[in-house]
Amino acid sequence: MKEYTVAILGATGAVGTQMIQCLEEQEFPVGRLKLLASARSAGKTMTFRGEELVIEEATPEAFAGCDIVLGAADDAVAKRLLPAAVEAGAVVVDNSHAFRMDPEVPLVIPEINASDVAWHHGIIANPNCATIIALVPTWPLHQLAGVRRMIVSTYQAASGAGAPGMVELEQQIEALGRGEAIPEPRAFAAQLVSNLIPQIGGFDDEGYTSEEMKLQNEGRKIMHLPELAVCCTCVRVPVLRSHSESVTLEFERPISVEEARAALAAAPGVRLVDDRTAESAHDRYPMPIDTSDQDLIWVGRVRRDISNPDTASGITFWCCGDQIRKGAATNAVQIAKLLTE
Repeated sequence: MKEYTVAILGATGAVGTQMIQCLEEQEFPVGRLKLLASARSAGKTMTFRGEELVIEEATPEAFAGCDIVLGAADDAVAKRLLPAAVEAGAVVVDNSHAFRMDPEVPLVIPEINASDVAWHHGIIANPNCATIIALVPTWPLHQLAGVRRMIVSTYQAASGAGAPGMVELEQQIEALGRGEAIPEPRAFAAQLVSNLIPQIGGFDDEGYTSEEMKLQNEGRKIMHLPELAVCCTCVRVPVLRSHSESVTLEFERPISVEEARAALAAAPGVRLVDDRTAESAHDRYPMPIDTSDQDLIWVGRVRRDISNPDTASGITFWCCGDQIRKGAATNAVQIAKLLTE
């Protein structure tokens, strides 16, 4: 089997660290792994397959000899450095928002549009985490009945803001437990512990945030549905890891709850957890505590949308998935594996 020289840009962050673990778990054919980060991290070490690797400073020259680059840096760093990786001959799978809506860049969820990888021009974009978690279970239902409208509320964990967001929530929880003053928020707009924040990203003229518009814009591109109608509300919740979403779908054709459950149970990347009679809550429906540190999107609470005038054409469900894994690192490594096949 051919082995590849792989680089991770932003290797020391929450997503970059998870990418290293995913490469190991998925037995990716890595011949050499280069870990790239800021100058302040250069010289430190991280472990891959039991070997200590020295972190290098991320510069345009650092991509020399790379076959595949996994991007886990912010938009500004991605725009500045990743074109140099392409010029050096690498194919980039980027997790930032920098290239997602570029018409020359495929935006890929392997369970949905793996074939789009074929028309890349050096960069393939990884979708937003909330987009991935919503669309993986939406896709098999779309194949049955043709989705035309989505109403979604997200309950997004602190991990969506990376390592700083997780640290901030942990510090606030500890302060609350000790009866001390809650530290001033830095990663979020307000205190997150004992609170919900109904804003992720900046507002547009209609009052929607940038995070809310990603589901519509990215969903249209990924599912090849340019007219898909989406209304989304994104909320940050005091959960450390794993996003949850309430999804209501309106279809072009009738679909029964039984058909929906059967399609979800058989869908790649999905685990159906939907037993109202189960003794344990863990078996009745998905929860973030159960879906963290694994790669499937768990789906439950599947039911008719009784607000739809045509109740046969509406389905509502609840889903949870690990934002750092399937919502970011795992999806990127799955895309990279498509490049090797």
